[in-house]
Amino acid sequence: MKKIYVGNLSFNTTEEDLRQLFTEHGAVESVKLITDRQTGQSRGFGFVEMELAAADTAISALNGTTLGDRSLTVNEARPRRDGGDSNNQPSF
Repeated sequence: MKKIYVGNLSFNTTEEDLRQLFTEHGAVESVKLITDRQTGQSRGFGFVEMELAAADTAISALNGTTLGDRSLTVNEARPRRDGGDSNNQPSF
């Protein structure tokens, strides 16, 4: 499986919208929109998991395309970084 980052999403985009878009390029294993913990509103990006070949095809086909009047950023997801950047830590 390959995890795909999908950015610049409209706040109105649903997980079902993403599933339908990516299913055109192969079987979708999972879809997850990232939401704000306090408000529950979409943060404008999400992740889709697909098999390797289908994921590569979807990335090539969908990067830069439009969904809901927004130009999508679609690429392979990078591993999540643990912790924070010490330069961004608050000073006391």
